[in-house]
Amino acid sequence: MLTDERPALPYRAAMNEYAIFLLYLAAILGFVGFTLLLNRVLGPKPAPTAVKLEPFECGATAVQRVNVKALPIKYYGVAVVFILFDLETVFLFIWALGAKPLDGLMLAVFGIFVGLLVLILLYVWKSGLVEDVRR
Repeated sequence: MLTDERPALPYRAAMNEYAIFLLYLAAILGFVGFTLLLNRVLGPKPAPTAVKLEPFECGATAVQRVNVKALPIKYYGVAVVFILFDLETVFLFIWALGAKPLDGLMLAVFGIFVGLLVLILLYVWKSGLVEDVRR
């Protein structure tokens, strides 16, 4: 009589997976809050001086103070799209791990997800985002 069932542990009998997750989340948030509180109470309290309150950019002093034009940020859109596709890659790994019984529903979900990826890629291509960076 070999079975794969393990005996239930007595301390986990009353807690389900969501309660364990919420307890873990509360412990993490409590630890972060506690360390931030300790930093505020015990940490250094520097006095604001004129040098500390002036704007800082690249460690260089400003050449002109008036008529300063904003710098174009061409790479912002590319960075956002990169992060979007990076997160979608993570979601694909999660889907691959979670789709144990690979049936028609799981393949339909995968098709919808890949279809959305293709639509986003077509939008990025049509909007000329990558060509704007090369100019």
